[in-house]
Amino acid sequence: MDDGRSRAVRREAEATVRVGGSAGIPEVLRSLGVDPAALLAEAGLDPALFDDANNVVSYVRRGRLFRLCVQRTGCRHFGLLVGARGGLHSLGLVGLLAKYAPDVKAALRGIERHMFLHVRGAGVTLAVERGVALLTYDIHVAGAEANDQVGDGAVATMLNLLRALCGPGFAPIEARFAHRRPDDVGPFRRFFGVPLRFDAEHYGLAFAADWLERPVPAADAELAALLRQQIETLESRHPDDFPEQVRRVLRSALLTGHSGVREVAALFAMHPRTLHRRLRGFGTTFNTLADEGRHEIARQMLADTALDVAAVAAALDYADASAFTRAFRRWTGNTPARWRATRRRGDRAFAEASQNPHSPYR
Repeated sequence: MDDGRSRAVRREAEATVRVGGSAGIPEVLRSLGVDPAALLAEAGLDPALFDDANNVVSYVRRGRLFRLCVQRTGCRHFGLLVGARGGLHSLGLVGLLAKYAPDVKAALRGIERHMFLHVRGAGVTLAVERGVALLTYDIHVAGAEANDQVGDGAVATMLNLLRALCGPGFAPIEARFAHRRPDDVGPFRRFFGVPLRFDAEHYGLAFAADWLERPVPAADAELAALLRQQIETLESRHPDDFPEQVRRVLRSALLTGHSGVREVAALFAMHPRTLHRRLRGFGTTFNTLADEGRHEIARQMLADTALDVAAVAAALDYADASAFTRAFRRWTGNTPARWRATRRRGDRAFAEASQNPHSPYR
């Protein structure tokens, strides 16, 4: 296995998430006639996991839990139902800081900056261009199961938190999903009530940038200052997270054409030389992280969307499909088309096995 792939596997194994964002799982299971305690036990998880929103679970195991939930309930939009029960409260201290921010832009920038305290393995990014704001949820753990369910839930939670920050009149322009169009889009249409885009580059919501200037209803400068102090204390316990923070930024920057070292360094308020020096101190380089980021994005897009290879290459800013294919072969030893076909055969085999009552997947 090549070093880049080995590092990706290690990060996937180390990625964790607070259960607050998935706190609706037991309630949704009960509503669909499934005993949450029995299913959690079957998944090898403590049934008390969801008793405290601050409990932590690995990103990979959370993905397996979502996949098992879909299989047991037969509900293909299970993640959407879970995310619909989320909001600012799902994000713990990070959500509270947003709740008391002075305006919507400050609230979302705070979530963007501190999201790693809630989840390792994904990140939130706010981008603004030509009067349109795009709030995205980008999954870094490309090898995890049920990323589509997790992503659907994240977009639903985004809508709830933006309504909390902007007021009930908030309406996005479009909801975007980085996976294939589902057979039944009815639940998505009913929940979001706006145009839907599947096979998108991101999970996220597009909305008029004017909303960013709107004051937050519960704004409180003193409370926000106290929360920032608590968050800074938590962050000081993770001095080794700088490469992961750069990875999170790069994940979105690579898809928006703003992944140059100067542009990324500016987001950390530092000179490019300082960025290079700090990364060298952790035994890595900016180019290495960018290459790993392209690899992870490529795997996610090939696995979860119906975009052809040329479209994936264009999204990652390769000159043409041939250049992308050469890079992908270097990463995996395989062509994008062959890798995708193998992945789909594996998914079909898993789905068929899960229907067998004697299968270990059941």
